[in-house]
Amino acid sequence: MTEPDRDVVVVGAGAAGLTAATRLRAAGLSVLVLEARDRVGGRLWTQDVDGATLELGGQWVSSDQTALIETLDELGLETYERYREGESVYVGPDGTSTRYTGEMFPVPPATEAAIDALVERLEALVAQVDPDRPWEHPDADALDRVSFEAWLAEQTPDQEARDNVALFIAGAMLTKPPHAFSALQALLMAASAGSFSNLVDPDFILDRRVVGGLQSVPLRLAERLGDDVRLGQPVREIAWSDVGALVRTPDLAVRARHVVLAVPPVLYSRISYSPPLPRRQHQLHQHLSMGLVIKVHAVYETPFWRDLGLSGTAFGPYEVCHEAYDNTLHGDPRGTLVGFVSDRNADDLFALDADERRERILTSMSHYYGPQTLEPSVYYESDWGSEEWTRGAYAASFDLGGLHRYGPDLRTPVGPIRFACSDLAGLGYQHVDGAIRMGALVADQIVQTEKHRTERTR
Repeated sequence: MTEPDRDVVVVGAGAAGLTAATRLRAAGLSVLVLEARDRVGGRLWTQDVDGATLELGGQWVSSDQTALIETLDELGLETYERYREGESVYVGPDGTSTRYTGEMFPVPPATEAAIDALVERLEALVAQVDPDRPWEHPDADALDRVSFEAWLAEQTPDQEARDNVALFIAGAMLTKPPHAFSALQALLMAASAGSFSNLVDPDFILDRRVVGGLQSVPLRLAERLGDDVRLGQPVREIAWSDVGALVRTPDLAVRARHVVLAVPPVLYSRISYSPPLPRRQHQLHQHLSMGLVIKVHAVYETPFWRDLGLSGTAFGPYEVCHEAYDNTLHGDPRGTLVGFVSDRNADDLFALDADERRERILTSMSHYYGPQTLEPSVYYESDWGSEEWTRGAYAASFDLGGLHRYGPDLRTPVGPIRFACSDLAGLGYQHVDGAIRMGALVADQIVQTEKHRTERTR
């Protein structure tokens, strides 16, 4: 089926694509959004599982995420604070569980001093990094040649200090082992949140949630776009030239002057391009890969940990489940914990059958909260690595040397094709805030291009 021509075709109905489409339509341009899935939202997905409403993908809002906050306000969506009253729990290298308050883990004084020194050094470097252009840091080449693990080892011999600092960037954010990405990539991750301290402070970065779930953002944007959002339409071919493109799915074909690829970069190769993308793009995309994480949802009849004086916040860099939080739904009398298992631990657990995997994960979580953790009424594992149209979580990052070598061309248009997703963001990298920023940026670039085109044809 041939669709009427559009000014812009947007591939992907996540936050980036729908933000771009909304801004383009507001500027008077005609838009068609093509989404491979049978739903909108991309890596945002709020779902009912066995009677419990769970956020299977992204869910948190922090105070620095101004693009997201403005969008929530514009859409009339309300937020609520993550529960954080009571003590947190830390499980150290010997398996000892310790309750604590404040930001610093309860570690030996020498390790605390080593952590402070590492954070001070990181903060000094992060302050020199422009998250939109990290490759311009004066030592970018050298920082991109050394793994984050090796860089940490150069700073201190204290293994526990290194493991705790690595936890927040490797396990909690990039969801890759710290030997698999560079120190420069780590600095970008921190700079994208404004500072390393912001990145590691759960009361900052995991501040609030959206009533009804964060998928409400793309759902409401899609409602406004109506029939200009088509689901179940995986784009298979883009035939392009300098003046436009023909975009094909198995069911339809549409011509447009501009195309926005608003999907993770690991999916670009799922599309055939005629002519092929330039060599630079082919090489660039091969050096980007997704991390791997299991997001674990455990629902209980009551939030029993609160009666124990616990906030639900827990960390254990040596645990299968390296971090966990109170994730109780707004207005729900039940209690929900959310935990995370990343990179090599996730690989190991996926080699097990489902029952054994569940047992291993809940046993690890019980080290934080006690034996009641072992018997949830609802249990669910979000596995984005098995999602055909995502293939990992939370976002794509470069291998060693890739960011300095290829970063400047991450957003470079190819003819009429532009790229927009949270994986390419500076501020808000990996987060919905970054997706919204990228969607808005690309939309504004297209609007300016159209204005210049109109002026030339007058």
